Amino acid sequence: MAQLTPEQRNVLYLRAAGRAGIHKSLLAALYAAHRASAEPITTVDSSVRLADGETGLGLEPTDCPTFPEQVAYGANVIRVLSDRLIAQSWQGKDLWYPAQGRYSDRFLEIIADGFTPAAEDTQVALLKSCNVEALKTAYQNDIDQTGLPEDLSQLDEHLLSLVERLPELYWSLSHQRQACLEAVRIWRNLNTTEAAIESLAQETNKSLRQLAQEDLDITLKQFVQRSVLQYQHYPYQREALIRLVQYWRQLPSREATLVDILRDPQPHANLQLLDSVLLHFVTTLPAQYLGKGIQRNALTEAFRVWRQLDSRSTAITALGVDTEILGNATPEPETLQTVAQQLDRELLSFADRIPRLYRASHQHRESLIRLVQLWRELPTREQTIQSLASDHQQIEQTVPPLKLTISLPQRPATWTLENLELTASILPDGQFTWAHATQCGTCWPPNEPVIAAIIQIATLLERAQRQVGQPFMINRWYQPLTMQRAWKTMGEKRHILGDAVEFICPGLTANQLYWALDPWWPGGLGRYTQYPLLCHLDARPYRARWQQE
Repeated sequence: MAQLTPEQRNVLYLRAAGRAGIHKSLLAALYAAHRASAEPITTVDSSVRLADGETGLGLEPTDCPTFPEQVAYGANVIRVLSDRLIAQSWQGKDLWYPAQGRYSDRFLEIIADGFTPAAEDTQVALLKSCNVEALKTAYQNDIDQTGLPEDLSQLDEHLLSLVERLPELYWSLSHQRQACLEAVRIWRNLNTTEAAIESLAQETNKSLRQLAQEDLDITLKQFVQRSVLQYQHYPYQREALIRLVQYWRQLPSREATLVDILRDPQPHANLQLLDSVLLHFVTTLPAQYLGKGIQRNALTEAFRVWRQLDSRSTAITALGVDTEILGNATPEPETLQTVAQQLDRELLSFADRIPRLYRASHQHRESLIRLVQLWRELPTREQTIQSLASDHQQIEQTVPPLKLTISLPQRPATWTLENLELTASILPDGQFTWAHATQCGTCWPPNEPVIAAIIQIATLLERAQRQVGQPFMINRWYQPLTMQRAWKTMGEKRHILGDAVEFICPGLTANQLYWALDPWWPGGLGRYTQYPLLCHLDARPYRARWQQE
């Protein structure tokens, strides 16, 4: 069996560390330290080999026979050890060096000594001892590769200041709710989102069925407020709040989150979240437009703000309508009707151009917010934003209908390295083939995990194409490290794993694709300033959004 690549191992480290609320680099260090102690390895059936041909993290192979199990149980051991030390009155500073952003030497020494679980500890395994200096060196080497600032001494202060204000900005959007649930889950050492929700339901003395979404949102906001007051600088608490900010701001990684917190510690409403619903609202205008005075005035004001004009009269003139006719004391009814019809045509033409012209600038966004406010006759801008947030919630819950009618080549029940067929569809009745995923076979998957990752992103990609309603032209899907191009992107490593796709869609810009997919796409979604038609999607297990310069 082919061994995992370093990138695939790193994903397993990230996943386990995120679940347990620990620092990923320590898992990588355990692997490196125990592998070094086992070298040279001469035979596949050596005692240090696991069932899948890998070497592990130093846990007893009989308890954790595969590499993914080694990583999962290794994360559990680190969390259990840190929790026990906290119960023995260890302080946050005993476990963690805040300025350096890493575990303390004292804690690393305890990890290096190994761990023997109690009989009742079913989620941990025996951890063998290793050379402490090798562990420290490997740990620091992995941290150095992240490229974080050397001084993180202000991180906790900025983190708490930011998190304290987030409940004020809670719009009940799905990614905000998921962010808070992740914080609950990590803080309380739970393995699933469902377990986190159940723990919150118990606080309200309600069952899961009785816990309404509104009740859940209130309880989540209360938890976030309490977490700031209860913060004692323990590593798991820090990781819980970092994950909260990462999911809330939809950042691509933990490292990007730390940099963002240090750069911008001020909480603020992310109005970019409204771009998708604003564009969706605009596309519904032609069907709703009845030539009413309120509707005409709303579009005229939106045009005025869009063009930064000083008055409504100037805006009407810019639309090509003769305002002098309207200035007559007693204009003929037929004249007024003709002018109104001309104005309606120009306003609807402007609305039709908005999706392609929209640049997500402050000016453009405020123009559309003002349009919605006047159209819906809302008294304040704040109420308008709340109304748009409700629209966002509805779009998140909308599932596009399945309308596949194209006949595609047959495919086997299960894909393996031996039976991949380039012209066959990846999914039953799907439109994406293995030729799409492998650049016509020039990038062949090295192992089964890459095949699984391609299938995962293909499932989401089929849904995205159905929603857009136009075929996607794939530029890049799976690509091995040896073929990575010179310019790097924020989703670069996902292509090595097989669960990232770059594509264009004829007739649409990357901005239009971004705003169409942003409300519901569950993973990474990106675009590039230099390549205005190119869009990036990946299947990471959390929402991340970016526009790369």
